Amino acid sequence: MTSVLTRYEELLATKELKPDEDQRAAVAELERVQRELEAGSARKGLLGGLLGKKPQPVRGLYMWGGVGRGKSMLMDLFFECLDIGKKRRVHFHAFMLEVDAMIAEERAAKEEGPVRRVAARIAEDVRCLAFDEMVVNNTADAAIMARLFTPLIEDHGVTIVTTSNRPPHDLYKDGLNRSLFLPFIDLIERELDTLSLNGPTDYRLDRLGGLETWHTPLGDRSTAQVREAFFRLTDYEPEDAAHVPSSELDLGGGRTLHVPKSLKGVGVFSFKRLCGENRGASDYLAVARAFHTVIVVGVPLLSPENRNEAIRFTKLIDALYEHKVKLFATAAAEPEALYPTGDGSFEFDRTVSRLREMQSDEYMARGHGPE
Repeated sequence: MTSVLTRYEELLATKELKPDEDQRAAVAELERVQRELEAGSARKGLLGGLLGKKPQPVRGLYMWGGVGRGKSMLMDLFFECLDIGKKRRVHFHAFMLEVDAMIAEERAAKEEGPVRRVAARIAEDVRCLAFDEMVVNNTADAAIMARLFTPLIEDHGVTIVTTSNRPPHDLYKDGLNRSLFLPFIDLIERELDTLSLNGPTDYRLDRLGGLETWHTPLGDRSTAQVREAFFRLTDYEPEDAAHVPSSELDLGGGRTLHVPKSLKGVGVFSFKRLCGENRGASDYLAVARAFHTVIVVGVPLLSPENRNEAIRFTKLIDALYEHKVKLFATAAAEPEALYPTGDGSFEFDRTVSRLREMQSDEYMARGHGPE
């Protein structure tokens, strides 16, 4: 098999990729992981099966950076080039859903140590786990992650290679009962090399190809435009649209928000779900923290009759703007015409101004998160 470094240099030579110092540093680390995993797999094939030895652990890699910095592309190259049998690539959210189901099975069997038993089951089939977009949005996942990944890495020698939009110390930041999660951060910093990808080029924005963010009027054409944006941003195959994963966003206090489409930091919501139900600023803050891009479909004309929805929409836009979240929307009108008259329409002018700024190239190039 080709080494990941060789493949990367081929893509540079054909100008399919642009030179990027951060990417090259990441490729060097991925090359190291590939080389050590393949060497360990070869040794195990010769002697490990006879002697029953546990494979030598290979230090993993945590690659983090803003949207469009090439993390998924590098993971593609690494996984394609890695020549071992026991490898798996999976979106982190989908993996944790599988883990939840496996833990429930172990508890139903009334076996002791269900989380450790799940780790052992996973390790039977996997030598390298490659995750797309490690993100933690709920207390349940936060509470079990150290207990799951510690035996995976330290007892079973599974190598973790993952991407994330955040550095390890910012995972589950301000989350409920975060103290339960801190041992996992310690584990990541102890067992994985951390490397940032925050180079000058936002490749994912390049991929959007000038696609507009605000689409009006409501209808099939506008829906098709935001659908196209979703698939370009997530690298998901459009023909497999029926299987895009959903998620439950933890709002705190035992409350959750269903996200119908949730992948690689992109969340899709209906206006009715976000603003037609009784929600406060803290709910919108949770959305802004969890997603670097939000797609809202079905924004209607606003009037005194749906004043509450207009107020909630204003709070939503404030939260997204302050966290530099990219917004794509389908709407009944341009921002200036959404709420022309009625109580609060004067204050809505600030929302209009922010919506316009959020469409600018300068805003779209900003990294996710508050100042």
